[in-house]
Amino acid sequence: MRRRVIGLDSLDELAADPVEAVEAGAGKSSFVEREPALRTEFDFELPRGYVDAEGVVHRHGRMRLATARDELRPQIDLRVKENPGYLSVLLLSMVITELGAVEEVNVGVVERMYATDIAFLQDFYRRINSEGHTRAGVTCPSCGSGFEVDLAGGRLGES
Repeated sequence: MRRRVIGLDSLDELAADPVEAVEAGAGKSSFVEREPALRTEFDFELPRGYVDAEGVVHRHGRMRLATARDELRPQIDLRVKENPGYLSVLLLSMVITELGAVEEVNVGVVERMYATDIAFLQDFYRRINSEGHTRAGVTCPSCGSGFEVDLAGGRLGES
C-alpha cells in the first residue's frame, strides 16, 4: 500500500469541508452513515465588549474550534518566546472569526480588549475545545440547587 504525504498547507484545503469528503466517499461503501455535522463555531457575547477607534462597542462574536496547527503555530512566534503570556492573545486572534462589525480580528484587536473579556474568551476557548460545549454547571448560592447556564448566550440575568 502506497502512503500519501501531505504538507500542512494541503491539510487546510482538505479539511475545508469534511462533509464533502464523507459524501465523496459515500459511494464506496453501502455502510456509510451520515453523522450529524460537527459544530465547529460557537457564538459568544463579551461581558464588556471591544471598543474600536471610533468608540463603537462590539460584543457579539464567533469562535471556531482550534486545530493542532493553531496550537502549534504560536510556539515558534518570537513574541511568545519573549513573553509566554502572549500565547493566549495570539491564539485567540486566530480562532475568533467574527467580532461585531470589526472587519478583521487580529492580534492588535485582542491586545486592546479589556482584561475581563480576555478572561471570558480564555475560558470560552477552553470549554469549547476541551468539553465541546459552552454550558457550565453552577450552584445557586441561596438555595444550593444546581443547574446549567450557557456561557455563549445572553447577558447576565437573562434566561
